[in-house]
Amino acid sequence: MMKFKKALLTLSALCSTLGLSAETQSLQLPSIFGDHMVLQRDAPLPIWGWSKPGEKVVVQFAGQSATSAADTAGKWKLKLEPVALQNHSLSMSVTTSGGETLQFSNILMGDVWLCSGQSNMGWPIGATYDSDLVTMSANNPSLRLITVPNVGTQELQEDFKGAWAMATPETVKQFSAVAYHFGKQVTEVTGIPIGLINNAWGGSSADAWIRRDVYESDPVFAGELAKWQDIEKNFNLDEEIAKWEKRVAKARAEGKPIPRKPNDRLKGQHRPGNLYAGKLYPLMPFGIKGAIWYQGESNSGRAYQYRHMFPKMITHWRKEWGQGDFPFYWAQLADFREEQTKQDDSTWAELREAQTMTLKLPNTGQAVIHDVGEGRDIHPRDKESVGRRLARLALANDYGVNIVSKSPSLEKLEREKGSLKLIFTDVGSKLYSFDSPAIKGFEVAGKDQVWHSAKAELLDNQSVKVSSESVADPVAARYAWADNPVANLESWEGLPVTPFRTDDWKRSTQPTESE
Repeated sequence: MMKFKKALLTLSALCSTLGLSAETQSLQLPSIFGDHMVLQRDAPLPIWGWSKPGEKVVVQFAGQSATSAADTAGKWKLKLEPVALQNHSLSMSVTTSGGETLQFSNILMGDVWLCSGQSNMGWPIGATYDSDLVTMSANNPSLRLITVPNVGTQELQEDFKGAWAMATPETVKQFSAVAYHFGKQVTEVTGIPIGLINNAWGGSSADAWIRRDVYESDPVFAGELAKWQDIEKNFNLDEEIAKWEKRVAKARAEGKPIPRKPNDRLKGQHRPGNLYAGKLYPLMPFGIKGAIWYQGESNSGRAYQYRHMFPKMITHWRKEWGQGDFPFYWAQLADFREEQTKQDDSTWAELREAQTMTLKLPNTGQAVIHDVGEGRDIHPRDKESVGRRLARLALANDYGVNIVSKSPSLEKLEREKGSLKLIFTDVGSKLYSFDSPAIKGFEVAGKDQVWHSAKAELLDNQSVKVSSESVADPVAARYAWADNPVANLESWEGLPVTPFRTDDWKRSTQPTESE
């Protein structure tokens, strides 16, 4: 009771100082603004919020003073001139002509990275390898964190519940492990403060991260959209729960496991547009440096469609944010399920291919991670390797650090008698077979389109010769083509070769002409 009274006295004193009561405060900024935040350096700074209709609003920050006026709905917006990197923290004041004031302190100028995707991006440090060591050493005042809660809706949200915090043993434990290791690596190498926005939802489909009207206007998504329109018309959560309760009663009577309670599919992470409206829109147009992304598992059954969906989503985000082609880096799918030396119907391999094809977009990069997954767990606990590989891309591309950042990838194929010569690019120092002198993971096929394991040998630092006694005249090659491939070729720096195939033969997720 005493603590509660003290809190009330503190709030009353604050409101008295500001000349208003807590109930009458109309000046507000969205939660992305607050104490301990990082603001994007060297770029225009959009600031927005709400006040009484018609009121004048003044924002003072870093020697600047900018003015706006609230519209008839009470919304206001302004933009500050770019502010360079500072060697100290800053404060911001926001005041209205009606006498209301908000103060934000301990603000750093640095780089803000949006960290999004599904569960492997959201996976917390507390559930990863060496979480005890990571958390106890997490005292970095230059690394700031904020998490956007999960809200799935078709209505555009203007705010969310969250707050910035400095990286400490207490704040990092439930924060995204991939995002944390990415940000920690970047700030430690560059000395630049980093702000991380954790904005992921486990199991989410890329469909949900695209604005609904944009999704609806694309004929590629017509089939999926029709399915959702049917769900939207007929789904009734109360009816589903009633059916579930009957199944629960029957399971208990028969001593069987209790079935999972149904979720509200209309408010979930798969419905097209839901996460754009509920989790992404509230952040726009907050200044960011770029984005990192780890998602694809939920779209693997539609991997061929992902060739179109993923680049569309990135282009869509960039357009909506209005900050140009900001850097966008992603983690390719890790290995999962039983190890396979040959798998013709791997939807995960096809999804990885779609991710690689998205590199055609400008200012993008891919962290290849098929060597750090866990066959028995779709949530591999080695998130440090993922974060560091993403950090390599940012350090090389955006911070001018001379570091090997890309995985080796196939540059061209040359047919020879009874064999194929594969020439790679971005090999770092050289190609290297990890763990064994024998190179694993290659297959070849003839015109019959039947794949056979191939013998592979290094010809020099960047080329490999592949052949098979079962294929007299090979015409195509592929590498690491499986959900969980047995493959061991990498650069000397430890970045695995990007999975590939040289053919264009129809794959399992490619629709037929009638679909």
